[in-house]
Amino acid sequence: MAHSHQHAHGGPAPLSPLAARVVVATLALIGLAVVAGAVLLWPSNAKVDIPLPFQNAEGGSVTTEGGQVMSTTLGDCGSPSTGQVLTAAPRPALAGSGTCVQTLVAIDSGPNTGARTLLEFSRGPGQPNLVAGDQIRIFRQVSPQGVTSYGFYDYERAWPLTLLAIAFAVVTVLVARWRGLRALLGIVVAFIVLVIFMLPALRDGAPAMPVALVGSAAILFAVIYLAHGVSLRTSAALLGTLTSMLLAAGLSWAAIELTRLTGLSQDQNTEVAAYLGHISITGLLLAGFIVGSLGVLNDVTITQASAVFELAHAGQTTRRRLFSRSMRVGSDHIASTVYTLVFAYAGSALPLLLLFSVANRSLTDVLTTESVAIEIARSAVGGIALALSVPLTTALAVVLATPNPGPAAPANTGRSPT
Repeated sequence: MAHSHQHAHGGPAPLSPLAARVVVATLALIGLAVVAGAVLLWPSNAKVDIPLPFQNAEGGSVTTEGGQVMSTTLGDCGSPSTGQVLTAAPRPALAGSGTCVQTLVAIDSGPNTGARTLLEFSRGPGQPNLVAGDQIRIFRQVSPQGVTSYGFYDYERAWPLTLLAIAFAVVTVLVARWRGLRALLGIVVAFIVLVIFMLPALRDGAPAMPVALVGSAAILFAVIYLAHGVSLRTSAALLGTLTSMLLAAGLSWAAIELTRLTGLSQDQNTEVAAYLGHISITGLLLAGFIVGSLGVLNDVTITQASAVFELAHAGQTTRRRLFSRSMRVGSDHIASTVYTLVFAYAGSALPLLLLFSVANRSLTDVLTTESVAIEIARSAVGGIALALSVPLTTALAVVLATPNPGPAAPANTGRSPT
């Protein structure tokens, strides 16, 4: 008696919806914890004294104005017109006082718009090289006697940076379309969190690790869901990224303690220690490690979750095989991203390495110097968190992905072929 039955080339039966509910519930709890942490750590906005290098003559913040270089000449040092508001030609200095570079600048903004001022620089390395037509920023100070003076502050970079930002946004949106636009919105949210919450909380002296974790988690929720939409795929990536971030925080703390990093080898940290003594420099270093790991972790986990769901849709036969094939993709990604991570940090330390190379210091001596050790520790922590994030995110995505059963096998009639 003939008999027939149907075999399906299908993948494994989908897991219970309980797995998805557990992931969603976990993310909801983390979200509530982030909100509660933000409330507890919310900055008081208490007034903090402006550090001395950034004060004006009255102890307030330095005011800058726009200026345009009119001419640059060599002249005797010590002109009495230096820094003054000028409506006539600058007065010369006494002869024999040495040769300086004198730059006449038109004041383009502020209460003295239309007037000019004279800037004077010594001849040597480290001094600005100003030529006619350069747009610059000049600081304005008013003495207790009411006398206004000006000095060189920096080059004007507003328009070039604006053009670069516009080009970046346009290219991103043209290539990635709506997803690119949502990614840009995520960047805006990240900067808002940084400026409104993280920096003021750190300025208040709040513990650095909780502030960094709460702020970073808020950024990840916004960035991942805004750029990639709300789905099980992005939820797997988000949970993998949050877990990896916790691992990175623990590894960062251990690395800083183990290698006894102080952060005081960096000039900015030294200034913070000198003028904002209530802020922990090692805590600030720790927060920098955590925030610095977000971008690379987000990149890897999103890619890995997408790979798992695409392979599942293509019809992998078992979850074990789905995990194995996805890990092959992840292994390639780990290798390429670790290079990116290490070279990025090496590039930031290049001037320091150059100085050490001409100082005839031994390689061991150079690598154990704190300035280099910070970059090595940062690279190691980022690399470990990156490597661990791949199997973690892959496992989460494999649990949540529903493999496509694929086409059915031909029916078996039970008859022998003739």
